[in-house]
Amino acid sequence: MSRVQLALNVNDIDEAVAFYSKLFGSEPAKRRPGYANFAITDPPLKLVLMENPGQGGSLNHLGVEVASTSAADAEQTRLAATGLALADERDTTCCYAKQDKFWVKDAPNGESWEFYTVLQDSATFYGADDSQACCGGSAGSAAGTAAGTAAAGTSCC
Repeated sequence: MSRVQLALNVNDIDEAVAFYSKLFGSEPAKRRPGYANFAITDPPLKLVLMENPGQGGSLNHLGVEVASTSAADAEQTRLAATGLALADERDTTCCYAKQDKFWVKDAPNGESWEFYTVLQDSATFYGADDSQACCGGSAGSAAGTAAGTAAAGTSCC
């Protein structure tokens, strides 16, 4: 199964979780400090909320969650054949999950797209080394800033 991912910056994680729980009639699949994600069945959507005060309502990044590493590989091969610039990441930890993924670089308006599969859950946002940047942000923030380093192909959700 594949589904589109929408990662949003929010000012207040508790307020956002309450709103989106009502909007989609679903509780978060994962909830951590400054972070929540919803695995919504209908419509098929992975909604990721990242507390990033002062950036609320802005796009953090977009993605497509796929079922397996082989599905991510197939998408990467397909997109590489079109000439799009891609940045590969394997066995990376971000957003409380170990993932295999790649980023599509140089989107026309600077938006960040990732194609990924979750390999396993993680107790920490970045993994064992909580000093690396993730989701377009800097270490120490749950979300960072929209389109920052994620567009350059660094670790994320």
